Amino acid sequence: MVTTVKSANLGFPRIGAQRELKKLVESYWAGKTSGAALAAGTADLRAKHWQLQKAAGIDLIPSNDFALYDQVLDVIALFDAVPAIYRSIADPVDRYFAMGRGLQDPARGVDVPAMEMKKWFDTNYHYIVPRLGVDTEFRLPADAAAIKPLAEFLEAKALGIQTRPVLLGPISFLLLSRPATTGFSPITLLPKLLRAYTDLLRQLQDAGATDVQLDEPALVLDLPATIHADLETAYAAIAAAAPQLKVTLATYFGGIEHQIAAIAKLPVHAVHVDLVRAPAQLAAVAEALAPTTKVLSLGLVNGRNVWRTDLHHALTLARHAVAVFGNKLDRLVVAPSCSLLHSPVALAQETKLDDDLRSWLAFATEKLDEVRVLQRALAEGPAAVAAELDANQRAIEARRTSARIHNPAVKARVAALTEADFRRPAPFADRWAAQQARLGLPRFTTHTVGSFPQTAEVRKVRAQFKRGAISEAAYWDFIFAETERCIRIQEEIGLDIISHGEFERNDMVEAFGELLAGYAFTQHGWVQSYGSRCVKPPIIYGDVHRPTAMTVDVITKAQAMTAKPLKGMLTGPITMLQWSFVRDDQPRQVTAYQLALAIRDEVVDLEQAGIKVIQIDEPAIREGLPLRHADWAAYLTWSVDAFKLSTSGVVNDTQIHSHMCYSDFNDIFEAIVRMDVDVLSVESSKSDLKLLAAFSTPGAYTNHIGPGVYDIHSPRVPSLAEFQARAADILSRLPADQLWINPDCGLKTRNWPEVRGALSNMVALARFLRDTVPETTKAAAAKVPVKAAAATGAVSATSTTRV
Repeated sequence: MVTTVKSANLGFPRIGAQRELKKLVESYWAGKTSGAALAAGTADLRAKHWQLQKAAGIDLIPSNDFALYDQVLDVIALFDAVPAIYRSIADPVDRYFAMGRGLQDPARGVDVPAMEMKKWFDTNYHYIVPRLGVDTEFRLPADAAAIKPLAEFLEAKALGIQTRPVLLGPISFLLLSRPATTGFSPITLLPKLLRAYTDLLRQLQDAGATDVQLDEPALVLDLPATIHADLETAYAAIAAAAPQLKVTLATYFGGIEHQIAAIAKLPVHAVHVDLVRAPAQLAAVAEALAPTTKVLSLGLVNGRNVWRTDLHHALTLARHAVAVFGNKLDRLVVAPSCSLLHSPVALAQETKLDDDLRSWLAFATEKLDEVRVLQRALAEGPAAVAAELDANQRAIEARRTSARIHNPAVKARVAALTEADFRRPAPFADRWAAQQARLGLPRFTTHTVGSFPQTAEVRKVRAQFKRGAISEAAYWDFIFAETERCIRIQEEIGLDIISHGEFERNDMVEAFGELLAGYAFTQHGWVQSYGSRCVKPPIIYGDVHRPTAMTVDVITKAQAMTAKPLKGMLTGPITMLQWSFVRDDQPRQVTAYQLALAIRDEVVDLEQAGIKVIQIDEPAIREGLPLRHADWAAYLTWSVDAFKLSTSGVVNDTQIHSHMCYSDFNDIFEAIVRMDVDVLSVESSKSDLKLLAAFSTPGAYTNHIGPGVYDIHSPRVPSLAEFQARAADILSRLPADQLWINPDCGLKTRNWPEVRGALSNMVALARFLRDTVPETTKAAAAKVPVKAAAATGAVSATSTTRV
């Protein structure tokens, strides 16, 4: 029967069930796949996803949710908001990828860095940040075939599938942009941008589109009241330009109660809300929209986690909306909370999960089925889907009561924590003196963030071991041979602190989760992190603890290979939390403390084994920050406490490092100070050092800090002169005696020639600084003269040095 309530999807995972997109794109980058083959392969992938959603019974199927690299970069390219340095790259696909990842091609005379990358709200997805200035113009391509949203709509239409094109909305695009000059506000470009948006929407309407989804996730943030006038201007222009298009304004990741009065007045067809992250907004939103003619799209299925939806609870929320809307089901849509970009593709591939755990899960494909069940329950009545609802409730109850979820000893240990467990035994100045007496490190100490190239050979041997093709002994022989080779290269380059390379680790979260109780793992549970980078988040299903030491054997064997100090490398509790699919049946703070205790045990064991330097990475602390300011203080208290709990079990002369990246550190600066790490490495080069603003205030940060001196996500080798210029900028902001020298992030995605060239120049920079910068603690006396200076070990940007 024809239902009155519709079902919708906001976006489908673009990577493919077998990471087909990753393989296509990386093959293109390597020159093994032509542009035509890339286009054909991605078209096949889109078709497969559209057909899957149609078969699932979804009424409103998205198009243009697909991107070769990033959906925000798509908008930059679509409207030609391309920074000048990339315009000399003639091929539009190469230009697009150069903006995302940089390009160094001496044969073409091209050497450009990547654009800035930042976390997408509070997710582990990264988007490319638009850089807009007063002179920025926006225009569509003259060739309709190059207008991506239009081309993909027509592509689906040719398959007999009517889609709802998806585009980042104009307000969110501008609010997420970076001003090209100080004092400029990108929102002032709205009139220019609207000319391009309305041109696009007119063309979509003329091509036969009936619906369009404009994503405005920025509306869940704390915004100035002036944004309401901008919203009115934008959506009035859109409605006037394409009056036949039914526009859905989609919000997600939080509530819009604080914006709903303005949103309710907009000339849009529908408003989508996330009722998983913000169920409390339903009453205010429904009551504001009910007197209008607008449709309410209910985000009832979690697009960001892997647990089965409690369909009875979801139906309770939906029925509240039905009642407020006077049983007018044609004014309701059932959908996931957000795009399914953040979910793995299909549970059917997971043949190694046990039946109990598998019955608790739903990936993107299964979430579409849940949407369809909810739609039918509302439209036809619960009896029409009684079997599905009963099966769902049995699975929800089985999970709630399962003994494997609960560990009384772990709960008791968390309950017994005292204030002393969260505090180092002495202040930083005393610790630093003890550490220098033990380590004797030079000024401008050089080190890396941890990982080294995960080459095709490393991945091949790991895969062989996992499928039983080689013995455990053969696997570890290989790993330790790679480790020793990596150590020798670092010694040859001249790094002061050595890393073991992490060749035994597939991922910085999964590798530890595999060794902790309370975690489960998938075979194909991949999600996109950025570009072609995919991660396979482990699943925290129960109380977490460490059954046995995780890294002590590998790290102590690696330390025995070198006389230099070698870092123990661990992942911090908040990053383990944020980059896992987390259980939703207890507060996140409790899970974080459980993780912290497990990591603390490992830190203490490493120290007792003689490891002098231990790094506990926390790149995700800022990522987990709530989107509304009112919720910040509580989160920052328990998240920093969890980190301190993991690090406070060591003595003064054990040096604790941490690493943070791709976040606005200025928002959480006070929390970073409270973390009290001995050495903090931070990403700064990819963001042109703007993230160092808070650290630059004299006396604000007194511990040691290593701002990244080059962007590791770009396949290029910075020259010594480039390093010197970067150092000059850093030293105009920070005292020389606090400064360490390191890359932005780990090096696992790079190749060995790039790594050797870049690190050689980085070490040459440190030697240059030791020779030219006076020993002083005053930042004003620490300016670096940028001059043409050769330095021992420097290599050219086009070096072909190979391992």
